[in-house]
Parts: sequence; C-alpha cells; structure tokens
Amino acid sequence: MNSIRTYILLLFLTFGLQQVQSQSYQFKTSGFSVLEKNERGKWGEWSNLDLVNLSVILDTNKHRIVVYSQEIQLFSILDYIEREENDTDIVYSFMCKDNDGKECKVSIITRKKQDYRKQLYINYDDRIIVYNIFSV
Repeated sequence: MNSIRTYILLLFLTFGLQQVQSQSYQFKTSGFSVLEKNERGKWGEWSNLDLVNLSVILDTNKHRIVVYSQEIQLFSILDYIEREENDTDIVYSFMCKDNDGKECKVSIITRKKQDYRKQLYINYDDRIIVYNIFSV
C-alpha cells in the first residue's frame, strides 16, 4: 500500500514540475501595420493600421511563437535575447526562423509611457510587421 502511495506521489510531483517549467503566454491582436524597404533599400512609410483580431501564442516550452492569421505564422525560437529596459520600453526579443526558414527577430515591446501598451514586432531585413497586442 505504501509503494502505491509513493508511486502516485512521484507521478504527481513529476507532472507538477513539468507544468512549472513550461511557460505559455497568450495574446490577442487589435491591429497591424507593415513597413517595407523600397527598391533603393530605403525604408518607406508604415501602412495604415488594419484592425485584426488574431491569437498569438509565445510557448517557451516548445520554443516557438505562433500568430494565428489566415496563413499561420510559426516562428521557431533559435535564441532568447536578454531583456532590455529603458525609460520608455521593456523589450523581450527572440531570434527566430519562420515557416519558410527565413531568419527574423521577434520582439514583444511594452510601452511604459503609453499605459503599458504591448506590441509584437517581426523584423526582417526588408520589412517589419507590427501587431498591437494585449494579454488574455
């Protein structure tokens, strides 16, 4: 009887510890905009903000960020960049590869002086996509 209790306790602790180690953060988007380089390699202007309601998941256990748009955007996290903070922003960045194998930097930025508004930036060499996000 004691061995059954011990086994159940070990099983419970094992699953409990796995739950503690994995972190998953859920966000919703409220809008997005795109900035692209022109044919001369100069940055253009941000597109008009389009309203969108998408789910975004940051899953540090699976080392990925998923944007559930019409075409699912999957970013495999290659490296976690040290958190940065200054007077205006808190920045969490990740070096990633997207669905097509292209490298990009994905950042979650909290704007301190804008009521702690959050934004998700997806930075490629030739374009930047920004989503306004909020935690759910």
